[in-house]
Amino acid sequence: MAGKVHDQLFDAHGHALEQEEPCPTCGGQLQTRYGKRGPFLGCSNYPECDFIRPQNQNDGHIVKHLGKPCPSCDSELVLRQGRFGMFIGCASFPDCQHIEPLEKKADDTQILCPDCHKGHLVQRKSRYGKVFFACDQYPACRFAVNNKPVAQQCETCGFPLLVEKDFATGIKLQCADKKCHHIQQ
Repeated sequence: MAGKVHDQLFDAHGHALEQEEPCPTCGGQLQTRYGKRGPFLGCSNYPECDFIRPQNQNDGHIVKHLGKPCPSCDSELVLRQGRFGMFIGCASFPDCQHIEPLEKKADDTQILCPDCHKGHLVQRKSRYGKVFFACDQYPACRFAVNNKPVAQQCETCGFPLLVEKDFATGIKLQCADKKCHHIQQ
């Protein structure tokens, strides 16, 4: 009996969430479907009718008013939720197109890239939040290290970059060359 009531509750909940809306292409009923990019509305007559419409969850809606003036038009800046995450934008969008990322600019270490000798190493964050240091000439140069770089030469191989590595005995300098990895004394 408890299982039957449990199934009825979820059945009723599922029907309450679905929208009774006809497909603009064929007149069938639109249903909530789930794909790799999240939920969307799709026609119940699929595959004959392939109409889909995303559910606007990341449509640039305003999350919070920041109370600061826009540098372009002096309207208020707002925090928005967009397709690629949170960002700061002007409240008078689309008249003013000013946007700013939430993240601050990458920290330049002023250390010359040992691979291309053109760019400098900058601090970046991976999509998982881990800090690493990479050449600012990416994608032309793909040099990157996971630990903090130090502009010193390796005493064994002469590679122009060392990294700070945390060992059980403390922080030591290690060669950043993948072939060497010599620990400096």
